[in-house]
Amino acid sequence: MDFHVSLLGREDLTGQIYQQVKAAILDGRLRAGDALPPSRELARRLEVARNTVSTAYDRLIAEGFVAARTGSGTFVRASGFDRPPEPADAPGPRPRDVWTDITAPPPDTSTPEFDFRVGIPDGRLFPFATWRRLLARQFTLGRIGSLGHDGAASYPPLAAALARHIGVSRAVRATADDVLVTNGAQQAIDLIGRVLVGPGTVVAVEDPGYSGPRHLFASLGAEVVGVPVDNEGLIVDALPHSARLVYVTPSHQFPLGMPMSLARRTALLDWAEQTGAVVIEDDYDSEFRFWGRPIEPLQNLDRTGRVVYVGSLSKVLMPTLRLGFLIAPPSLRPALRAAKYVSDWNSSRPLQAALAEFIDEGQLARHIRRTRGEYQARHERIVSVLRTSFGDVLEPVPAAAGLHMSAYLLDDRDDVAIRSRAREIGVNVAALTPFRRFGPGRTGLVIGYGAIQATRIEEGLRRLRACI
Repeated sequence: MDFHVSLLGREDLTGQIYQQVKAAILDGRLRAGDALPPSRELARRLEVARNTVSTAYDRLIAEGFVAARTGSGTFVRASGFDRPPEPADAPGPRPRDVWTDITAPPPDTSTPEFDFRVGIPDGRLFPFATWRRLLARQFTLGRIGSLGHDGAASYPPLAAALARHIGVSRAVRATADDVLVTNGAQQAIDLIGRVLVGPGTVVAVEDPGYSGPRHLFASLGAEVVGVPVDNEGLIVDALPHSARLVYVTPSHQFPLGMPMSLARRTALLDWAEQTGAVVIEDDYDSEFRFWGRPIEPLQNLDRTGRVVYVGSLSKVLMPTLRLGFLIAPPSLRPALRAAKYVSDWNSSRPLQAALAEFIDEGQLARHIRRTRGEYQARHERIVSVLRTSFGDVLEPVPAAAGLHMSAYLLDDRDDVAIRSRAREIGVNVAALTPFRRFGPGRTGLVIGYGAIQATRIEEGLRRLRACI
């Protein structure tokens, strides 16, 4: 492999090469078995005599750091030299204070025996063969087009397919020109924040609620205010008049699960019109509605251009695809497209093209119908077990959609401690308390059913009851 060596001046060139190769081996940048550049090639790149490099290599060989193989080259020896680099003496630059309160979660590499995690769809239900076929078709020069950046915010056929899909499935009013494709819903919310939020902007979020937008708005310098929810959703009367942006999950409140009533949705739109605020409608779980009348999106009820609609395909397909979209009023579209451009230029063209064909072939609608039935069966089984075996400790929150449900603990015992005990015996659930950030509230558990097989539900809940 190419190896960077930086020579300072013309003194002790052999020593400089020796020290830098040795440091790379000790730091683990060069690993056992890695080949060093041939001495002739490295000498040419450094503009030094070949003997200068050969002498440095000979010293490394003599000390056991590398070994020479006749006719093959010089390789790092498998001698276990790896150790972390020494910390720099200087303290280094410091981030803004807000980043002391916002940390990225560690990667979740666990494989719980009973996986009740929130927001994880069942990968076993994904049509991999169909997706591979569609994606493979995109990786030909004729289809992929230019190998450079095209600068387009959205792949036009996907924008058109998404506009048709949500127009039919959610009655969202949109054309292809209205759709901006993003790398998941979080990027969609980030773009809206870049366009509308500045230092001191008051942003209202649901409490309890999804932490991702709350952290994002805080990182932009916003004053984030929590607004309580009840069994009808966000309490509009509790919104601060100074709020310029409101983030809501009206179809399936996260994490409690109830929909926002029509009266509240109407009141929220009236409030936004009176105050000049913008409402972000995150319609994250609307595809998986099991019964009852469909919930009318805020975007469909909006007549004054106050709503930005955010959709995601992470729960429908796979989170790792990172595909989402937003639909905004005309006044915001140029700025949002510019924000997308300065953020990452454009989302993956092959993924967008494959998804466009996936939708146009009817594969997305077919996949949703199939998975909806499976998730409904899991939801009903969990509700049945909670009613028959948990009636003295848990009160389920009614919900008719999504990949999770919540339940309040009847005596307000410590839900975080229960979650920790459950994980010790292979049951992965979420506690309700961490979703609250602005005021006290009832404790409870959030139980996902996207990833767990139906046959594992009863035993997993039996173990969970033991922890409670």
